[in-house]
Parts: sequence; structure tokens; C-alpha cells
Amino acid sequence: MKWRIRIKERGHWFLRHATSFPFIMMPLIPAIMFDISIEIYQQICFPLFGIPHVDRSKYIIFDRAKLPYLKWYEKFYCMYCSYVNGMIAYTGRIAGDTESYWCAIKHRGFDGYVEPPHQADFVPYGDEDAFHERFGK
Repeated sequence: MKWRIRIKERGHWFLRHATSFPFIMMPLIPAIMFDISIEIYQQICFPLFGIPHVDRSKYIIFDRAKLPYLKWYEKFYCMYCSYVNGMIAYTGRIAGDTESYWCAIKHRGFDGYVEPPHQADFVPYGDEDAFHERFGK
């Protein structure tokens, strides 16, 4: 009886994963295109703004795919997740550095608002004197 239940559970597992696979993979091509565009942006604009280069290797790390006990498809998924999540974190850092350069003003905020860590030293919302002091305007 337990054997029959396991086969049924494996069937549902396979069906769920096979159904979701195209939707999980769908963002990969746009992610790669976005990654290329953000890299071009950083390589051209950051030197012009005097913003330090963000080291890509600190965000996109493929170490989990090297674990010997993972099956080939588990390694593939680990590489996919490492790439996409690392690229999003990398992009977030580049966007945060850009925001710090162009508009270092905190949001007004609201109940439940979570301030991004890179905005900790931004000038307070509505503080005109702090804005002029920081940006010399």
C-alpha cells in the first residue's frame, strides 16, 4: 500500500514540476538581455559619474552547482537560481548606487514601508536644508 502511495506522490511531483518548468524558464532570456544592458550601463556611466565599479563576482556565484551529490538537473536549477537571483541582487546594487548619486532623498514612507539599506544615509524626505547641504544647490 505504501508503495502505491509513493508512486502516486511521485506522479503528482513530476506533473507539478513539468507543468511549471516553462514558466520558470520563461524569464531567462529577458533576464540575460537585462543583465547585458545593465552591464553596458555600468561600464559606460559609472566612470562618467565617478561611481565605483560593482564587482559582479560578489553577487553571481555558481558554487552550489558544483556539489557532487546533486543530480544533473538539480545542478542546472542551482545554476539558474544562482544566476537570476545573483543578477537581480547585482542589478539592485547598481540601481542603488545610481540612486545615491542622482537622488539621495528618502521616501516619505508609510505604515509598513521597508526602507532599502542603501537609503540609510539619504537626506530625509522634505528636509530642504539637508538637501541643499548635501548637494550644494
